[in-house]
Parts: sequence; structure tokens; C-alpha cells
Amino acid sequence: MTAQPTFIQRQLARVSKVEPQEAAAVLAAFFLFFFVLGSYFAVRPVRETIGTLLGRAYVADLWLYTALFSIAIVPIYGWLVGHVRRSILLPSVYGFVAVVMVGIGISLSADESNRATGAFFYVFISVLNLMLVSVFWSFLLEMFSSEQTKRLFGFIAAGGTLGALIGPLTTRLFAEAIGTSGILYIGAAGFVGAILCQRILLGIWKPQQVVAASATAAGVARGTDKAVGGNPFAGITIVLKSPYLLGIASFVVLLSTANTILYFEQLRIVEETFSETSRRTEVFANIDLIVQSLTIFTQLFLTGRIASKLGVRALLTFLPIAMVFGFLMLAAFHAFAVLAVVFVLRRWGEYAFIRPGREMLFSKLDTEAKYKAKNFIDVPVYRAADYVGAQAKTAIDALTMSPTVAVLIGAVLAGIWAFNGWMLGKKHDRPVEPKTRH
Repeated sequence: MTAQPTFIQRQLARVSKVEPQEAAAVLAAFFLFFFVLGSYFAVRPVRETIGTLLGRAYVADLWLYTALFSIAIVPIYGWLVGHVRRSILLPSVYGFVAVVMVGIGISLSADESNRATGAFFYVFISVLNLMLVSVFWSFLLEMFSSEQTKRLFGFIAAGGTLGALIGPLTTRLFAEAIGTSGILYIGAAGFVGAILCQRILLGIWKPQQVVAASATAAGVARGTDKAVGGNPFAGITIVLKSPYLLGIASFVVLLSTANTILYFEQLRIVEETFSETSRRTEVFANIDLIVQSLTIFTQLFLTGRIASKLGVRALLTFLPIAMVFGFLMLAAFHAFAVLAVVFVLRRWGEYAFIRPGREMLFSKLDTEAKYKAKNFIDVPVYRAADYVGAQAKTAIDALTMSPTVAVLIGAVLAGIWAFNGWMLGKKHDRPVEPKTRH
């Protein structure tokens, strides 16, 4: 006799078509992502404030170090994935971040204006936020099938969005009382919560190594906890040999470039509009709150349904098309109100559609590609594009003495980005699995 679904299982099925046997894994992943992004977004306003204090030119230079460290981390992470079991590696990554955040908090409590500590924190967070998210999704791509990713990744992503909503709210409520160091300690505590959730998720996944039937019953893929093995630099070669992965890398480059142009417009306009640094932090936190509120509704009720009915291509093309018009509006009206609307649109679209859709693109690839190739694209490729885009934006502004040219270039790139996303989504939605090697 089949057991009746519990109350929680019934509610999950109504919201996002979660099967009863999938509920435990989905909830564990939901709360893991909640802690990861909640901790990051709690400290993000601190990073943005430090960015305004350091200045746009200095921040643009810091992106070089961010790109270099992002490249350096690839062989390190590749070696760890190749030699360390996931049950040890994944919780250890979160533990390392928690320890570093405590150390930075102690340093800033002694001297909040320390330029070296501020620069280190800016680079550290910029590198780690992409890697943490990449590591999270790599493991979920092992647990769930391609069909499951379309149904479940939107709901799971909502866990991160809820965290991204609570994080800046926490910063807004307590920043004045506990200061910058206190916010970093809160972020560290959140990563301790992430460790606990990861252990639960690993406990659900690990027993499936024994019998295939039990994997079906639990609603997750059978896995092995042994190290992936292979060359630490394999992620690079896998990408270079695969037109499909090169297409994903191009998508990330175009995404990063568009974001970079908009990011520096944000720094410029906010700096000109608000003179007090405390007010800037509040503005950044308010934008985060608006974005996450819109995103969580979309992820819970729309993302999975859109992916299942219209395919991944729909998720990957809506935002680029919208950004073409957004950049054109910014070119015509360089005002904070216009920037706020475009910036909210960009981030809402990225979290609600682009991020889940981009993760789904990896669902049909092998384990090594899901960890090594994915991490290579998610971190160094993304950050290298950030740096090149930042330097190009600075050079264009210096040559033209006007931000309009860079914004118009952003509109053109957004059009190319939309075409790239459509082609990738179309290829993924085909029943034939793309090859990772040739």
C-alpha cells in the first residue's frame, strides 16, 4: 500500500510539481541555498559601500586581481574535486568561508578604514560568491535528472532568493547597531548553517550508492562519493573541445559584460545622487529587497512551469531582450529613477530566469563537466569578462567623456546575448543529448 503524502509534500506538489519522494532532497537543497545566499547578501551591501569608498578607478583595478584569483582557483578546485570526496569537500568549502569572514570582521573592527583589508574583502567576496553558487549547483546536477531540473530548480532557487531577501533586511535592521564587523559575523554564522544543511543533503544522497531502486524511491540520482579524479586543468580542456560548452561560456561573457556596464553606471549615479555613505548602503539594501521580493514569487510559481512548457530557451532570452530596451532608456535618461528600474529588472530577470536556466544547460553532461568545466565557466571566465568589461567601460568613458556610448554598446551586446541564449536553449531542449567531448 502506498503511503499517503504528508501535508508538506502536498503543498510542495501544488507550488512546484515536487513529487513526494523528492520532497526531502528539495527542502534540504532549498535551505542550503537559503543560508549560502542569505550570508552573501547580508555582507554584499558592505562590499558595495567599500567600493564607493575605494573609488571607481580603484575598483576597476581590483577586478584584475579578482580575475587573476578566479583563474588561480581553477586548478586548486580541480585538484580538490579530483582527490577529495564530496562529503568532505563541500562542507569544508563553507567552513573555510566562515573562518575568513570572522578574520576580516576582526580586522575591520580594529580599523574600519583599512584600505588593504577593504580591498581584500572586495576581491574575496567577488571570487567566492560565484564559486559557492557553482559548487552548490554542481552537486544538485548530480542528484537530479535533466527532467527534474526543469521542474525543481526554480523552487530550489527560491530558497536562495529568500536568503537574499532576509540577508539585506538583516543588514538594514542591524548595521547601525552592530557595525560592519557584526554583519560579517552574521554572514559567518550563516555559512555554519549551510554546513548543517549540506550534511543533511549528503545523507539523503549517499545511501543511493547501494541499490538503484532506492535511488528511484528517494527521487534522486544514484551517486558515488568517491573523488571525480582526472587532471586539475581538465575543466579548461573540456570547455575548449566542446562547441556546446563554448556557447555557454560565450553566454556568460555577454551576461558579465552587460552586468559590468550597468554596475559602473550604478556606482556613478549613486555616488552623484547620495553624498552620505550610510545612505548609499541603505539604497543598495533597498534595491536588494525589491529584487528578491519579485524574484521569489517568480521562482516559486513561474520558473519551473515556463521551463517545462516553453523550454530553457524562454528562460535564457527574456532578460537579454528586456536589457536592450533598458540600456536604450539609460542612454536617453541618465537619472537614478531610470537606473533603479533597469537595475531591478536586470537582477530580477537574472535570478528568476537566467540563473536556473543556465544551470539546466549542464544537466545532460557528465560528472567531470558538471564540476570542473562548470566551475571554469562560472568563476574565471565570468570574472575575466568582468575585468575586461570594467577596463573597456573606463576607457570608453575616458575617450568619449560621456557614459552614453558605453550604454549604447551595452544595448548591442544585449541583442547578441539574446541570440546566443536562444540558440543554446534550443539545443538543450532537443531530445538528443549534447556531447562534451569530440
